[in-house]
Amino acid sequence: MDAQTARIKKWVILYPVYINSKKTIAEGRRISASKACENPTCIEIADCCQYLKIPHAIEIDKAYPRDFMQRGRVRVMLKREDGTFVNPAISSRKQLMLHVAELVPRHPNRTKKQEPASTSSNAGPSKSGKSGKKKR
Repeated sequence: MDAQTARIKKWVILYPVYINSKKTIAEGRRISASKACENPTCIEIADCCQYLKIPHAIEIDKAYPRDFMQRGRVRVMLKREDGTFVNPAISSRKQLMLHVAELVPRHPNRTKKQEPASTSSNAGPSKSGKSGKKKR
């Protein structure tokens, strides 16, 4: 293991499940549902860390143990080697989760995805194929 990997191993881990409002506390959510965001991805979390100017590393091949179907996690450096915080506004893992959960809904890819969904809802209610009398 080289020096860079050994340094990254000490960073804080942030799984998308921690800030997912669709999950319960038993399923792994770490912040209140009202402050959490809906279905974040590790790419969106990494972009938020980049916006906050915090060093991070994406680990796509890793999965959360309780929900192994959702792949990816982000390692984040909160403190430097000398003990000072990288971003003075974020001094704990909980504050990081709250800041990231606030930024994810404003992510550029997320706002683009929601626009087509709202315009395509013009279709009327669809009927099922069967209609008529029931057989006795």
